[in-house]
Amino acid sequence: MFERGSWLESSRIAELLRAETVGGLLLITGAVVALVWANSPWSEDYAALRDWSIGPESLHLHLSLGTWAADGLLAVFFFVAGLELKREFVAGDLRDPRRAALPVAAAVGGMVVPALVFVAWNAGGDGGLRGWAIPTATDIAFAVAVLAVISTHLPAGLRTFLLTLAVVDDLLAITVIAFFYTDALQPLYLLLAAVPLGLFALLVQRRIFPAWALLPLALLTWGLVHASGVHATVAGVLLGFTVPVVRRREGPGPGLAEHLEHLVRPISAGVAVPVFAFFAAGVSVGGLSGLADSLQDRVALGIVFGLVVGKAIGIAGSTYLLARFTRADLDDELAWVDVIGMALLGGIGFTVSLLIGELAFGTGSVRDEHVKVGVLAGSLVAALLATVVLRLRNRTYRRLCEIEERDDDQDGVPDVYQQRDG
Repeated sequence: MFERGSWLESSRIAELLRAETVGGLLLITGAVVALVWANSPWSEDYAALRDWSIGPESLHLHLSLGTWAADGLLAVFFFVAGLELKREFVAGDLRDPRRAALPVAAAVGGMVVPALVFVAWNAGGDGGLRGWAIPTATDIAFAVAVLAVISTHLPAGLRTFLLTLAVVDDLLAITVIAFFYTDALQPLYLLLAAVPLGLFALLVQRRIFPAWALLPLALLTWGLVHASGVHATVAGVLLGFTVPVVRRREGPGPGLAEHLEHLVRPISAGVAVPVFAFFAAGVSVGGLSGLADSLQDRVALGIVFGLVVGKAIGIAGSTYLLARFTRADLDDELAWVDVIGMALLGGIGFTVSLLIGELAFGTGSVRDEHVKVGVLAGSLVAALLATVVLRLRNRTYRRLCEIEERDDDQDGVPDVYQQRDG
């Protein structure tokens, strides 16, 4: 487990991590600005901006800016996640079922255990159980940004694991949203959404992808899914899954999925997710006393313990069980403390966790404010614990990287990849 992938795949992952790092830093900036503004003397201006509504009422799209960010911009984020997930399982190293089993099992464990922890804290019948899925999500951009800052020399296998785990986690989270947080389903609109989705799929499968043809179909699909009662971000994942990964003809160059990913990822990481973070993270804490009051809510405590304890046990535990009861072995270069460090990093939940909190308790409600405090506090504690563990391990892997660089024969491909592939 966690062995090096191919040189081509490892290079692609490194490029992807760099892009996610920039997006993560922008996300953190947006969240910090929102928190400062929401707790400043000008907090009413922030609330007025977040709640300002725009859009055609006749199409049921007269939404607040905060809702547009959650329903609209996050659909772009999930479109990229759908592209990435499909590419990993069709053309990436994870097309091998033995490789795919690890991040899938870790993602499932990393969702089930936090949910159980949350339920254990909120088994009281006060309505808190509706938020059971809040601590189950790992934020890709946030986690990768923290990883880039605290530990840049971890083995490629662990980095790939974190990225794939987070993508699978997002897919499972959006599935949970579709099935458990849809109050009033309108089947007719959902069936109508299949028409532009099918046309979109037909065009991309035939490699016909001018923006003037695809964008209207994508927007129509999004609008109909939104009208159906299913959360509109599901449309982004479905659109991403329709895009072909493998090139029709042999030759150099990326496939269509990778091409579209390169085009849309900067919009997702640089605009969609930071803007959502800006509108979602602006919770008025009310000083230390207000923070203490928020953390007395069992919902907030369930989120904190779910993210910090549940995620670590779920991810590391499922990985250990896979190694214990199958033929999978931990790569010789790694120690189990590395896995625990990455599992702690998986406890950084932000984008999807805040989204589920809004769906569970209502945007702007008192309990939604407590959810935001719980998500922020839990993510911060998980990041700090992961920092302690991974920074200690970083020294060892930095020395190993220096040795490998000295042994490189300057042909552009590190010798360790040539030895493995040869």
